[in-house]
This record gives sequence, structure tokens and C-alpha cells, in this order.
Amino acid sequence: MSTTDPLPTLGRVPSGIFILTVAKGEQSTGMLASWVMQAGFEPPMVTVAVKQGRYVCDWLTEGQPFVLNLVGDSQKNFLGHFGRGFDPGEPAFEGLETTAAESGVPMLSEALGHLQCEPTSHVDSGDHRIFLAKVTGGALSGDGEPMVHVRKSGGQY
Repeated sequence: MSTTDPLPTLGRVPSGIFILTVAKGEQSTGMLASWVMQAGFEPPMVTVAVKQGRYVCDWLTEGQPFVLNLVGDSQKNFLGHFGRGFDPGEPAFEGLETTAAESGVPMLSEALGHLQCEPTSHVDSGDHRIFLAKVTGGALSGDGEPMVHVRKSGGQY
């Protein structure tokens, strides 16, 4: 066992699987997000890490609402649908049932739960941007268990 290579251990840090949905003007999109963590109780806060260079980073400005759709352990269809990502303007929700959050952001009707969020700040962290967001609403929609992801290496998704 190597004591100098942290990547195998980093890969074993478990994370939930979410679909982050956001709208900008008339456009909306969704992306797979696995680096999501609760970051405060009062007010309730979360952090979300997004790879630098993804256009979604430009959409997640302070006060711009987004939704974290919690993926259940039986909802692998969401991984295939959102795993490759979408180009700006490409329809991200084709074939999926959505409802609109109070903010107008699409929510996946079949998701295990939803958290409505508003970014309050961000910090660039290497090849990712970490967004701190206030949770403004949310609900569990089902009784299932959340999907948990454990990677083989901390050097890749």
C-alpha cells in the first residue's frame, strides 16, 4: 500500500448523485453533479463543484436560482441521459417529465427529491468552481434510497 498516493483514498469518498437544473432567459439545461455537500444548518446551505470551463459556471451567478434533483438508487436512466452533458441551446429534458419550481427552473418529476437553491458566492478551486448556495425550498418525492457514488480514483469522475 502506497502512503504517498492519495488518489485511491480520495476516490473512496462517497458522494450523492444529483441532476443540477438551471435556466437562463429562455434556455434551460441539466447536468450530472456528484460533488454536492451540505454546508450549513441556519440558513441551510450546500456546496456544488462544477468543472471550470462548463458554460453552466456562467449561468450560476449570485441570486440565479437552480435546483438539485436527488437521484434515487433505482434511477440509473438519469445517469445515461445527463452523463454526457449538453451544449448550450440543446434540449436537455427531451423525453423526461418536468415541473417548474417557483423560480421557473425545471425540476425532474421522477427525482427522489428536490432542493431549490440560490448561489451566494463561489471560489475557484483548481480545475473546478465551488458554488456556495442557500437552500430556499425542497421536498422528498419518494421513499427510495439516494444513489451513492464511489469512484476508483480521486483523479477522475
